[in-house]
Amino acid sequence: MGTYAVAITKNELTTQLNTEGHMGLVDEPIEIGGQNKGPTPYDLLSGALASCTSITLRLYANRKKLEVSRIRVRVDFGREYRTDCASCDEKGQKVDVFERVITVEGDLTAEQKNRMLEIANLCPVHRTLEAQAEISTRLAE
Repeated sequence: MGTYAVAITKNELTTQLNTEGHMGLVDEPIEIGGQNKGPTPYDLLSGALASCTSITLRLYANRKKLEVSRIRVRVDFGREYRTDCASCDEKGQKVDVFERVITVEGDLTAEQKNRMLEIANLCPVHRTLEAQAEISTRLAE
């Protein structure tokens, strides 16, 4: 079935998103011409990473029968200059950076918490974002 995005009106950036029967609005902030009617595309991308991480950690904790009462994952997205480029002004010198902060509540040892951190990096969305993805684009017939 796929994921569909439909521009709703001619003059607004607001887009209706349909993913396998789940619908919502995606928009941009007012300061760049949107109506702020929904999350931005980068909010959704950050949300995908946060939710996949949380699900991955919950599956691991349940499988290992760890006493984890709550998992909270915050993801902040930004663009930063490469660390080895102190005075870069050229286009393309900034990199996309996702900062992920994980809170695991429960009765865990330091070793178990460190293992949870390792498992977070195995989240499928994390691995997709780190990989070199290919996007094939064509016009519908």
